[in-house]
Amino acid sequence: MCGIVGFWSDAQVCYEEAVRTIVSMRDRLRHRGPDDAGLYVDADAGLALGQRRLSIIDLSPAGHQPMVSACGRYVLVFNGEIYNHHAIRDELERKGQAPAWRGHSDTETLLAALVTWGVRDALEHLNGMFAFALWDSQERVLWLARDRMGEKPLYYGQIGRTFLFGSELKALRLYPRWQSEVDRQALCQYFRYGYIPSPRTIYRGILKLPAGCYLEVRDSGRPVGVPRMYWDIRAVAKAGLSSRLDDKPELIDLLETALREAVVSRMEADVPLGAFLSGGVDSSLVVALMQMASSQRVRTFTIGFWEAAYDEAPHARRVAQHLGTDHTELYLTYDDALRVIPNIPEIWDEPFADPSQIPTFLLSALTRRHVTVSLSGDGGDELFGGYDRYHLALRLNAYRRWMPTVARAATGYVAAGLSRVLEGIAPVHPRLAIRVATYLRSGADVARAPGIDCLYKNLISHWKAPERLVIGANEPRSLLDQPEVGPNVNHTLERLMWFDQVTYLPDDILVKVDRASMAVSLESRAPLLDHRLVELSWRMPASVKFRDGVGKWALKQVLYRYVPRDIVERPKQGFGVPIGSWIKEPMREWAESLLDDSLLRNQGFLRSDLVRQMWHEHLAGIKDRQFHLWDVLMFQAWLEANGF
Repeated sequence: MCGIVGFWSDAQVCYEEAVRTIVSMRDRLRHRGPDDAGLYVDADAGLALGQRRLSIIDLSPAGHQPMVSACGRYVLVFNGEIYNHHAIRDELERKGQAPAWRGHSDTETLLAALVTWGVRDALEHLNGMFAFALWDSQERVLWLARDRMGEKPLYYGQIGRTFLFGSELKALRLYPRWQSEVDRQALCQYFRYGYIPSPRTIYRGILKLPAGCYLEVRDSGRPVGVPRMYWDIRAVAKAGLSSRLDDKPELIDLLETALREAVVSRMEADVPLGAFLSGGVDSSLVVALMQMASSQRVRTFTIGFWEAAYDEAPHARRVAQHLGTDHTELYLTYDDALRVIPNIPEIWDEPFADPSQIPTFLLSALTRRHVTVSLSGDGGDELFGGYDRYHLALRLNAYRRWMPTVARAATGYVAAGLSRVLEGIAPVHPRLAIRVATYLRSGADVARAPGIDCLYKNLISHWKAPERLVIGANEPRSLLDQPEVGPNVNHTLERLMWFDQVTYLPDDILVKVDRASMAVSLESRAPLLDHRLVELSWRMPASVKFRDGVGKWALKQVLYRYVPRDIVERPKQGFGVPIGSWIKEPMREWAESLLDDSLLRNQGFLRSDLVRQMWHEHLAGIKDRQFHLWDVLMFQAWLEANGF
């Protein structure tokens, strides 16, 4: 696991200046790699590469980066893990294509594969989470690539006559000629979703390399076209839908085998390893399979909150006791959580408003005190239909189609009237009633009324009209506005799962986990995102993902083989914190300073009257605006931290 960074100017650079620059940028990522650091500078080509290393496999100097190929032509900087690197080594050796190995790191294996097979073919061989840059010093070509599901980040862009790339934006900002301008269109998307979807970032001209893509850069830092896909989840979905497996008991056996292989492959490490455990289906299943494969007690970690509505620790404790893990839990107060908030802009680099970022960071910090690698259950909801909003969308879509127009409208107005009550008791779905009301009231003709894509966009939106909030901006189209982009999925549940797999999962969930864990130098691995498991999930019929009103049915059948049903059978619980009450009381002074009317007007990004109105409504108890306000506060905190 590492942090990588580099730049390529279109002219020769002074070697000493290039070294100073790349060292400064590289060491800004020390948290991603505290164990080692390296650099490579080709002054004639105007190129510099830097890397910070968190040593996981092969702790010796043989794993040092940047790594130069045996022939001296190629240089690699790599962030992540290649879980099938032993199989790749075996194949290279079997075909007589292996170099004289210097060590046993997966970095060396990856470099040999890239040199031997070329970038595109090598990518198709890899099973892992990764982002890398490969420099071909002979052809003067730079290749960037990112893993299939988007677990590891990679940013890039042009600043003047220089091409920059890196694991985090904070490293790019240290380039001496950095110019920063807020992308107001991206800001609209942020207020819609609570995160900025790929490929945009908060900075105009700086992009995220999309998941499953690679980019060729030539001519002293000029990308050749746009990023190209080597693995397309849309194609995966189409292929799976055309080759469905039968809904038979043997399918659960097949799923269990795939899950076990994914978990075991992610347990290789030359450092201490453990797992996050919430007591829910996904993390409990990962831990159960880990314990089954381990001769020692698996280390598991949970944080608890004194507020009962947010506390998952008792559920995790029961699972840990049943499986016999070496379990650690820590109960936190709001003071512990409040201490994290000033660091959020620094950790996440661009506006990011998923409140579960706070407990995720605290859990990572707890875990890092004991281990260096931790497995998680991320991906289970998106692959196997676990979110409550999927099931709500299914019911609402069916309800709207048979219900007469007049009845829909009446129900819509009733739902709108109940919005305050429902918001208070269902923080997982803020403003849910008003969203439902809008959908039910829309259109006199069912055939012309918004479809499932529109409904889903309504359900997941934070601000439904963000262009009214962001001054001088128009909201770009998203995938939810382009139904022709997605696979032709007939089942509503699977269509919504696909949307989340290409948007919410890589741009919210995985961003949250990567930044939180790497901020404390902890590597997090997600077995459920093994691409073979993703491909299998698309071959499985919808009936085993969602059955009798129950999501993740297939995963639960595997879990029940290891953990009794009564231990893990409970309503889904969000991993959150009581933001609404905090900004009214202990955080009120901090929030008021960021929401100051004159400050908002001087900055010129947001309409101060809208923000102040919501702030007043929240403080007065007129409406629960915690999620609207958290979006604004996270943007305002980011502006303050970055000198805007």
